[in-house]
Amino acid sequence: MRENGVLIDVLRVFCGPDGGHGNALGVVREGSAVPDEAARQALAKQLGFSETVFVDDPERGAVDIYTPGLRLPFAGHPLVGAAWLLDIEVLELPLGEVFARHDGEFTWITARPEWAPPRTLRQYGSAAEVEALEVPEPGEWLYAWAWEDEAAGRIRARAFPGRGDGIEEDEATGSAALLLTAHLGRALNITQGRGSQLLTAPNPDGTTDLAGRVRLTHPQN
Repeated sequence: MRENGVLIDVLRVFCGPDGGHGNALGVVREGSAVPDEAARQALAKQLGFSETVFVDDPERGAVDIYTPGLRLPFAGHPLVGAAWLLDIEVLELPLGEVFARHDGEFTWITARPEWAPPRTLRQYGSAAEVEALEVPEPGEWLYAWAWEDEAAGRIRARAFPGRGDGIEEDEATGSAALLLTAHLGRALNITQGRGSQLLTAPNPDGTTDLAGRVRLTHPQN
C-alpha cells in the first residue's frame, strides 16, 4: 500500500495455526523516505497499527519502531515481522543485536527480556476470566494471563496498552511474552487476543527465543 507517497508492506505477525489473526504491522522498507523522527511518528499515527517499523539499513537490519504515540527501543512483533520480510539473520537496535532464524512456518528472534518495556503481568484463575475481561481505563499497560494447561505450558492472554492512543487491545505482544517467560522460567505456548499464537523458550544465557507465523496482507505496489 502507499500512504503519503510512501510504500508500506502490511504484515500480520503471530498468526494462529490456520494463518488467521495476528497483529498488524506496517513496514517501511525505504526508511530514508521518512527521514526524521517527527515524520515517522506522524505516519505511524496515521496508519494506526499497534506498531510501524522503518528499515534504515536492510543489509545490517537496522530498524526503528513506533506505536501511534511513541517511539519504542524494542518490540517483539515488529522484529519478528521485519526478520521474516527482509529474510535476514540479524536485526540492529540501539539496545543491541537481535538474532533471527527461520524454522518451517515459524520465524524466531532471540532477545533479552530486560529490553522489553515495563508491563504489568496479572495472573487470573482461568482462561474464561481472561476472555471475559472488559477493556480497562487508560493508565496501566496490562498483560492479563491464565494457565490453559500448566503442565503443557499453554497460556491464554490478552493485552491492554492503556496509552489512550486508539489501541485499546493489542492482538499479540512479543515483549510481554518475553517478560512472562522470564517470570515463569519456562517455555510457553501463548494464545493471545482473538486467536494469535506466540511461542517462547528461555536460554541459559538469559536471552529468550520468541517465535510466530507471519503473513503478508498488503505488499508494496
